[in-house]
Amino acid sequence: MLINFFQGKKLSGLGFGTMRLPTLADSSIDEAQVEAMTAYAIEHGVNYFDTAYPYHGGESERVIGRVLSKYPRDSYYLATKYPGHQILSGGYDPAAVFEEQLKKCGVEYFDFYLLHNVYEKSMEVYLDPRWGIIDYFLEQKKLGRIRHLGFSSHAEKKALKRFLDTRGGDMDFCQIQLNWLDWTRQDARGKYNLLTERGIPVWVMEPVRGGRLAKLSDTEEAKLKALRPEDSIASWGFRFLQGLPNVKMVLSGMSNMEQMMDNV
Repeated sequence: MLINFFQGKKLSGLGFGTMRLPTLADSSIDEAQVEAMTAYAIEHGVNYFDTAYPYHGGESERVIGRVLSKYPRDSYYLATKYPGHQILSGGYDPAAVFEEQLKKCGVEYFDFYLLHNVYEKSMEVYLDPRWGIIDYFLEQKKLGRIRHLGFSSHAEKKALKRFLDTRGGDMDFCQIQLNWLDWTRQDARGKYNLLTERGIPVWVMEPVRGGRLAKLSDTEEAKLKALRPEDSIASWGFRFLQGLPNVKMVLSGMSNMEQMMDNV
């Protein structure tokens, strides 16, 4: 497994994203399969697990917390996110959400904690002094309950720059949608370059665009197979990202063991 270094930590090149976990007929999470996928991941060097408050209607945090509880706490890194991009009943009380997340995941601290989707429509919430969101999480970082604070973003480059100008100095990393299609289609190149210039390490989401880049047309696939016959189509997405030195984490939302094995 490829290893990246981040502030003294050894991060596996691949992270297990838990937004698209396998489900049963009643749409509940197939916890047994998640347990098997997690075991395979850990056995093969994956040590980063990413969830969020709204994933699977709030159940992703609970399931991955239970599954990871079978392993020593210092053997993996757990990341989750604060949903400031969503309207929360009763306002945006970061303390209430954070305490709930710790309880759901069954941990005393999060290795990585993100402001979820800082973009054009949510930025004012994150920056609003009435809620004190960022200042609250900076305090939790001082207390050791958050080891690294960052943010995810689907913002356009202009809005991303505004947030970096305002609170970029408080952020340890940034997670963006980045793959070989969006490198130009959504100007991921411009965002990557901006973050790199600001000295902020890049976390990647959607490396194969929700599966879109794992299955191409027969003609397109034939061209790639002619170059690397043994490689899967999805692997080209990961190979592209490995050529970007400021990418420190690549997350993939895997839904079955086949995807896990191929991505590993």
